[in-house]
Amino acid sequence: MLAINNPLPEHDRETAGAALQATLTDLLDLSLVAKQAHWNVYGPRFRSVHVQLDEAATVARNHADTVAERAAALGVSPDGRAGTIAGTSGVPAFPSGWTKDSDAVEALVHALSAVTGRLRERIAEIGPVDVVTEDLLIGLTADLEQQSWMFQAENRG
Repeated sequence: MLAINNPLPEHDRETAGAALQATLTDLLDLSLVAKQAHWNVYGPRFRSVHVQLDEAATVARNHADTVAERAAALGVSPDGRAGTIAGTSGVPAFPSGWTKDSDAVEALVHALSAVTGRLRERIAEIGPVDVVTEDLLIGLTADLEQQSWMFQAENRG
């Protein structure tokens, strides 16, 4: 049963909903990876990397909420349950235990690259279907690519 009505045709709503759901799981997992690194980072740049990881987690969580609410506005029930995240996320796994600051930064660079790569594919797919969702995904990608640049700058040079 569709609890929320939206003017998009059913097929377009399903396409947009699938892109939003995939993005939601990636963002929730990204926020968890950033927090795992945040709690376990050590090294000479501990403080700056610790704070930067927390910022990345916040960016991912905030965008996850926006993405979930867009799905709901389309009449698509968002699913952020742990099992769904674990089974569908495209974010690389983060190792357990203490993590050297440079390794934590590289792990976030790889995680952000995976998420933004998948987002760019979704943007191309969703453009002809729903420009509102496309716009949301474009803004989200810009924010995550900014985070990627900042993390890359931590370990380069």
